[in-house]
Amino acid sequence: MHQMTLAEIARGLADKKFSSEELTKVLLARITQLDPQLNSFISLTEDLAIEQAKAADARRANGESGALLGAPIAHKDLFCTQGIRTSCGSKMLDNFKAPYDATVVAKLAAAGAVTLGKTNMDEFAMGSANESSWYGAVKNPWNLEHVPGGSSGGSAAAVAARLLPAATATDTGGSIRQPAAFTNLTGLKPTYGRVSRWGMIAYASSLDQGGPLARTAEDCAILLQGMAGLDPNDSTSIDEPVPDYSASLGESLQGLRIGVPKEYFSAGLDPRIAELIQNSIQQLQKLGAVIKEISLPNMQHAIPAYYVIAPAEASSNLSRFDGVRFGHRCENPENLIDLYKRSRGEGFGAEVQRRIMVGAYALSAGYYDAYYLKAQKIRRLVKNDFMAAFNEVDIILGPTTPNPAWKLGAKNSDPVAAYLEDVYTITANLAGLPGLSMPAGFVDGLPVGVQLLAPYFQEGRLLNVAHQYQLNTDWHTRTPTGF
Repeated sequence: MHQMTLAEIARGLADKKFSSEELTKVLLARITQLDPQLNSFISLTEDLAIEQAKAADARRANGESGALLGAPIAHKDLFCTQGIRTSCGSKMLDNFKAPYDATVVAKLAAAGAVTLGKTNMDEFAMGSANESSWYGAVKNPWNLEHVPGGSSGGSAAAVAARLLPAATATDTGGSIRQPAAFTNLTGLKPTYGRVSRWGMIAYASSLDQGGPLARTAEDCAILLQGMAGLDPNDSTSIDEPVPDYSASLGESLQGLRIGVPKEYFSAGLDPRIAELIQNSIQQLQKLGAVIKEISLPNMQHAIPAYYVIAPAEASSNLSRFDGVRFGHRCENPENLIDLYKRSRGEGFGAEVQRRIMVGAYALSAGYYDAYYLKAQKIRRLVKNDFMAAFNEVDIILGPTTPNPAWKLGAKNSDPVAAYLEDVYTITANLAGLPGLSMPAGFVDGLPVGVQLLAPYFQEGRLLNVAHQYQLNTDWHTRTPTGF
């Protein structure tokens, strides 16, 4: 049962081949047995899961149907879940139980999804390796000595190891797409505003976006259907009709114009990954797509701009964690200043402290214009590059990451080396565009992803291309040994 995709589970439940309760118990037992190797979960919610599964079975018995009704999932541990620990992978929130459900959690629960637990993540979503979590690093099921990517590494590792069919995740600079590439999954970052951020604990508010992680594009379409839509509680949520993502999966790719930026194939890209990307391009050409070389001239400025904007927003967002209202509080503070300093010093890990300091510096009176304002101008140039490119092509294709997953600890002494791994993904967040990573092969036994980018609100087009590609390749069906 653990090998089934979301789509297969939906068909099995509809045909009464098994119940949601039976499936939930199988997966909970599997998590208990295998997750100690991976450390992909922070919290298991067995009682809630069984309760939700029984309720889903009762709804089906009463004639209800739906692709998510009775389907088991997990939530990245920055989506607030009422009465359940929501830690953000941080000591700061280890004792925090959210008093309400995030909109994404509430919408999926209403659709009948069964929550198995909360997945591990980089602390406050800051990282590319899932090594900054206070609960310890997550391991990549394809090789337990390697990282699964971050910050949604817990969700990715759990789905890749067949502990569950799909999970929610978030993407601030590639944190859905990069783990998807590293663990042989399909991951989708929707257009900014497509999925509500209400109840999603913020890292960088103008960049964060929730989305699905699953094994196939078909499953991502099912999960996104349940997540997307206008939310009056979120001022950045967009009032844009949500199409039936599954309905467009079968459309032909004949005549689809795919742009391949020349800047993507620079010296920083592993030549073995470049070869796999070319193989993917050839496969899409066989399906009728037309390939065109394009240019994104300001891509080279994206990383420095991102690593000014994101920390600046983080320093503001994380100022609320001060030891006063909720979260970690130091013992026996001498005065208010001591309370602030020690609570934050004890509650935040090294990577979070580093980014808060960078952000506070960039926003300070003497450096605001030189750093933050200039970074925002570069952000506009990056967006303009994409708008010009989409006048010529329908989607943009390239590598998701410049290298395969690295060994645990390999980049801990050089944070900038880890930041550079985001070179292909952060531009979509700066511009607010939808992006998808799908499996494209292996290098040294480690998965590699190909990235697709589309104009605003064209998630259906990305899912269509990925689905057609997956109908004609088998990379996404490979399972890590031992799982």
